[in-house]
Amino acid sequence: MAVSQTNFAWATLLEIDPARRDRRLHDRLAGALRAAIRDGRLAEGAALPPSRALAEELGCSRWAVTQAYGQLVAEGYLAARVGSATRVAWAPRAEPPPRARRFRTPPPVRYDLAPGLPDVRAFPRRRWAEAVRAVIGSAVRYDLGLPDPAGHEVLRTTLAQYLGRSRGADTDATSVSVCAGITDGLARICRALGAEGITDVAVEDPGWPRLRDAATAAGLRVHPVPVDDDGLRVDLLARGPARAVVVGAAHQFPTGVVLSPDRRAGLVRWAREVDGYVIEDDYDAEFRYDHRPVAVMQGMAPDRVFLLGSVSKTLSPALGLGWLVAPGAMAAAVRTANRVAAAPPVLDQLALATFIDRGWYDAHLRAARRRFRARRELLVRTLGSQLPQGRIAGSAAGLHVLLRLPDGADTRAVVRSAAAAGLRLADLDSYRVRRSARPALVLGYGNISDAEIPLAVALLRDAVRPTVRASSPR
Repeated sequence: MAVSQTNFAWATLLEIDPARRDRRLHDRLAGALRAAIRDGRLAEGAALPPSRALAEELGCSRWAVTQAYGQLVAEGYLAARVGSATRVAWAPRAEPPPRARRFRTPPPVRYDLAPGLPDVRAFPRRRWAEAVRAVIGSAVRYDLGLPDPAGHEVLRTTLAQYLGRSRGADTDATSVSVCAGITDGLARICRALGAEGITDVAVEDPGWPRLRDAATAAGLRVHPVPVDDDGLRVDLLARGPARAVVVGAAHQFPTGVVLSPDRRAGLVRWAREVDGYVIEDDYDAEFRYDHRPVAVMQGMAPDRVFLLGSVSKTLSPALGLGWLVAPGAMAAAVRTANRVAAAPPVLDQLALATFIDRGWYDAHLRAARRRFRARRELLVRTLGSQLPQGRIAGSAAGLHVLLRLPDGADTRAVVRSAAAAGLRLADLDSYRVRRSARPALVLGYGNISDAEIPLAVALLRDAVRPTVRASSPR
């Protein structure tokens, strides 16, 4: 039969073979509808077009459509009611795959003490919306064209100024690139280093696994270096082949230590001696509660230090906005290392520039620091009263604490038991390349309210106690 081209969706959905002249038109139409229902292309409850409209769009008589509809109503595939659309009344039986039936549904999360998220409930919705509206109203024609892979010049200029006054960075817009976050920025840097002949990079152990993965995906060999109470063991770098190192100087994740002054200077010396680079992850630098955070290492040696930052922990990871500052000699290599990498949406970039320029970002950080300082103090006090056998480690900064458990405690069992009770936890060993005999948990307090902390710690206490008793000598 001839099919009208006025409705491509229905022409595609209903596979009516025009060559089948041995069957009547309404039988062929009923067969096509039946097949579409059976294989799920027409879902249960979906409304079919009125018979007159479908006949016009398929280029056939209305009688053929009403006959097809009537046949499928009689078979139970369709349901027709006076004054209402004809709807699909049947669905294929949905069988879960055999393997899936063997696994139990995980219990719902009641309280979240795992690290990784800020307080997204405090996202500044009104001011962010104002920034977006301002950008949409003021964006010029070329702002809406093809984006600069390095990021919009307005945001790069704003970020250079912000990093200079708030973090002591030594940079300008030509050295700043806008990226989708820390992992994206590190992947771009590692590609650029590989193009320059650097094939080995050192990373902190323990550390964020996605950073190791990003370096490996970029083609570099990764070498874990231990972290102690003063930060990365710089003395061990000289023993390996690495000519680049990724380090969290302001607040190392997950141990929470701050890189000591001697090791900061030692890292810069090492980079110069091996003709290499330091990649500084400025993680949690905005949240220091005992005193002002130290300035970035990049300001000490802008020719040897890359700087990475993002708004994932200060505003929201949903924005997907970050930045990297490259040494002048490497800026062009970073921008050309991956030509298919796209910068975040231009309007979002301009909204962030507006948010910073109007002082809203600084105001948001001040409020967040007060809130997180109080929440951290509440968590530490509660842990001290409910789990006196534990010990808090790390500096008063960031959005997580390290809780060291008594020797012999089984952290894996603690995490499993807590999960069964609806409490999400993170084992320090999940961030290590090599497991340690010192049991510890990484407790995040960004994604939990103050009122939930006592309840969450009570569940944590109940999960820890059996493992401590089981490991105690008799």
